[in-house]
Amino acid sequence: MDAFFAAVEQKRHPWLIGKPVVIGGSGDPTQRGVVSTASYEARKFGIHSAMPLKTAYKLCPDAIFLPVDYKEYSRVSGVIKNTLKEFTPIIEDVGIDEAFLDISAIEKPPEEIASEIKKRINEETGLTCSIGIAPNKLLAKIASDMQKPDGLTIITESDVEEKIWSLAVRKLQGVGPKTEIYLKNIGIETIGELAALPLDTLIGHLGRSFGNYLYSASRGIDDSPLITRWEPKSTSRETTFQKDTNDWQFLSKSLAELARETVEDMKQSGYRCKTVTVKVKFHDFKTVTRAKTLDAFTDSLEVIRRAAFDCFGRVELKKKVRLIGVRVGNLEKTDAVH
Repeated sequence: MDAFFAAVEQKRHPWLIGKPVVIGGSGDPTQRGVVSTASYEARKFGIHSAMPLKTAYKLCPDAIFLPVDYKEYSRVSGVIKNTLKEFTPIIEDVGIDEAFLDISAIEKPPEEIASEIKKRINEETGLTCSIGIAPNKLLAKIASDMQKPDGLTIITESDVEEKIWSLAVRKLQGVGPKTEIYLKNIGIETIGELAALPLDTLIGHLGRSFGNYLYSASRGIDDSPLITRWEPKSTSRETTFQKDTNDWQFLSKSLAELARETVEDMKQSGYRCKTVTVKVKFHDFKTVTRAKTLDAFTDSLEVIRRAAFDCFGRVELKKKVRLIGVRVGNLEKTDAVH
């Protein structure tokens, strides 16, 4: 979807259309929080997702800042996903605003299918999306970003050299900021430059697994299947405080509330856990985690809260705390039979 959260807000509040809109946190740029989505008008000022709201405000003080309305975005997302299921049941849900579809069994030209999908989504929601069509997930994802907003891009295996090699290495899934900097330091900035490196050189720099992946990915090779069902590995909740604090009572209350929310999320999904982890980020951004493995799988709030406090008790609180989080992992379905 194109600038999804911002587009939903512009659809339900038409006066926002054409204006720089920033969605994030509580919608107050003087408070802590990060940008979830920025409208294309706001992106012209250099605002992008994951940027601190305060930075976004400095870049564009005239932008309209709104809080995240996850309930409404989830509702619209459900409408979109149901529309996609009318075209094919083979769908990998990749998040609230994107999905992979296997259209190989549909007896229509790919462009026609894509045009119909765009038309139906627009009819149902009034929103636009960008579609990439390719022989595999890797190339389809890259293609979907190439002509935003409201784009349609087709990449074939023979297009890789012409359309992909000139792109920045960051466009490859799995290449984050650190890998990007590392590759730049060894003279690699484009996917084509990456493709020119021998496999042994890549493995020497980045290890066998990641080196092999980048060797294939830079050539447009990807055989990963669509995952139509997936099991969560963990459930977590965290909160960033508006002011750094060392008030133990306040931190304890926050931890208890996060444990309650996490257990509710886990129960709603039909799971129980065996591992509890507490994360603490200090004012200097140093982060520590402490984990506890339980004797048995549980969805008991009392047991999980006790484990969370046990973990928290093993953290030295010599500095003020910026963020605290609770994660439950090592999950199993509640109806699992032993």
